[in-house]
Amino acid sequence: MKKNVFALVSSLAVLGTALAGCGGGQQASNQPPAEQQSGNGQSQTPAAPAPAEKKPQVLRLNLHSEPPTADPGLAEDTTSGAIILATFDGLTRIGADDKPHEAAAESWTVSDDKLTYTFKIRDHKWSNGDPVTAHDFEYAWKRALDPKTASNYAYQLYYIKNGEKANKGEAKLDDVGVKALDDKTLEVKLENPTPFFLELLAFRTYFPVNPKVVQGNDKWAGEANTHVGNGPFKIETWEHKSKLVLVKNDNYWDKDNVKLDRIEFAMVEDENTELSMFENGELDWAGSPTSSLPTDAIPALKDSGKMVTKPIAGTYWYKFNTEKPPFNNVKIRKAFTYAIDRQGLIDNILQTGQLPATGAVPPSMVLNPNGYFKDKDIDTAKKLLEEGMKELGISKLPPITLSYNTSEGHKKIAEAIQDQWKKNLGVEVKLENKEWKVYLEDLHQGKFQIGRMGWLGDFNDPINFLELYKDKDGGNNDTRWENPKFKELLNQSALESDLDKRKKILADAEQVLMDDMPIMPIYFYTQSWVQDPKVKGVQMTGLGDVDWKTAYIE
Repeated sequence: MKKNVFALVSSLAVLGTALAGCGGGQQASNQPPAEQQSGNGQSQTPAAPAPAEKKPQVLRLNLHSEPPTADPGLAEDTTSGAIILATFDGLTRIGADDKPHEAAAESWTVSDDKLTYTFKIRDHKWSNGDPVTAHDFEYAWKRALDPKTASNYAYQLYYIKNGEKANKGEAKLDDVGVKALDDKTLEVKLENPTPFFLELLAFRTYFPVNPKVVQGNDKWAGEANTHVGNGPFKIETWEHKSKLVLVKNDNYWDKDNVKLDRIEFAMVEDENTELSMFENGELDWAGSPTSSLPTDAIPALKDSGKMVTKPIAGTYWYKFNTEKPPFNNVKIRKAFTYAIDRQGLIDNILQTGQLPATGAVPPSMVLNPNGYFKDKDIDTAKKLLEEGMKELGISKLPPITLSYNTSEGHKKIAEAIQDQWKKNLGVEVKLENKEWKVYLEDLHQGKFQIGRMGWLGDFNDPINFLELYKDKDGGNNDTRWENPKFKELLNQSALESDLDKRKKILADAEQVLMDDMPIMPIYFYTQSWVQDPKVKGVQMTGLGDVDWKTAYIE
């Protein structure tokens, strides 16, 4: 976004979106009250020492963009995902050890065949005071699978029995393997044993929603006064494209372990302005995961030792629209992919320890450590371009446009790649940038030739990066590419219980993906940021998610 994109989530690692966004606006800082002294100063008796002043528990951050939604069933980007993780709890929640722990579910049992999970829902309430029940989970999951909802993340629920069939109109929603046995008991039946299922439950598409709220207002998730969640915080203020304020949710089941009273977000699109606000004391944090650091400032920030950098399970790539010439030709797609100098981009622009991506799956779950092609293979690129143009019967390429969402970092990467394509292939490429929400809609509608996107893992398994491209009309595909062999390999992997054999199947699938090249991998993400030393307890996961539940001001 977790992760889309960019799901749909950053520093120049995530650059505001991995399926993630960007935005503009400003928010006034919340300064602590001035210290006061009492007494007339005339007494000779030493005054007792004043008690230590309690630090206001207010965290001030920047969102590089307006979150497109705060609805867990519809969100597909990391900006929305960060707000949703703060305002909702799934059955599980990822802890500081990067493992799933009890959250809305206080306990569970698993059948011997690993196909049936039974969850005990703990006693807790929605932020509006309604009780959270097992029915709310059943409703939320079936709502996301309902074709009428048009959730681009519905495929994350395909692990549930009949989830895929229901989403594709081949089965009834009543046939989906999730059922509230009573208010406190949720039974879930799976298609196949899924070893990462408990981790997946901590992802937003599996979060509950309040049926009464959702059914009463189609726009419930877009305004502070109508948004209802069950997480550690709730939305107090949402001034669109200006600021967003979260406050502690007193109805949260674990409220005693939530230390922050408020999280105040500015919405400033310019990275230099954001960094200045941090340096002026108006923000407590700048950069990833909800924004990015300005590229020009990175060398000095590195030298000062202030910048924190962390590798995450994510890939920055460009997508081809494989239905539009000339990128309906695989050789031309490969030519553009091979002609990029990834290491040069990292050394001269990104500068925060990224790795060149010559495959789709990131290092933490790598299937082929050697990659599938060479970085900066210019001779092969020229040869493939010539062959591809002959196959299309053209002597000159049509006008080509590279699209990206507004961000200084995305712009610099696009300009560098534009220059490389001109130098290495003799190709002129026009650049086009759009505001994040508009950009995302155009990408989904096929209104692009080459478009940037990133993907952060929703869970730590290669299938999460490959299943994006299983179906031509899949919610986060956008490339319009589909390959029967690729689909069959992914289906086989779901049935294979031997981990080594499953890894080989998935490696074969990634090979098919890279042979057809509907996407152009560029680099594997890191996240970089600067923070005030007094900010403690912010949890940054290996998947690029951020959780402020345990954060506090020292």
